[in-house]
Amino acid sequence: MTATDHAIELVQAAARAASDKLASNIIAFDVSEQLAISDAFVLASASNDRQVKSIVDEIEDKLREIGAKPLRREGERDGRWVLIDYGEIVVHVQHEEERQFYALERLWRDCPSIALPADVVSHER
Repeated sequence: MTATDHAIELVQAAARAASDKLASNIIAFDVSEQLAISDAFVLASASNDRQVKSIVDEIEDKLREIGAKPLRREGERDGRWVLIDYGEIVVHVQHEEERQFYALERLWRDCPSIALPADVVSHER
């Protein structure tokens, strides 16, 4: 089983939104073989708490435009690691320090990566 076309559409929209707000290290994984509850994860980093919140807001706005509403959102108050659960995809926006410490990409490295559109730019610090 692989991520659905709709999940890929959501991944691409989330990645574009993160890129628009200058997120760094944007990647996506197809976790459908490993998890029954979600098809894909999107990971993005930010250099400060304010940018984390800005990226999260942009992702929610862009996904709302295509009809997707989050089932839940966690971690917003601290602004260090915000998880947005859309059911088919889960978006993790992390402060760079949390990203390095928790290293989610290492946990999911056996899952296939999802190619992101050419206009998605990971803004490196």
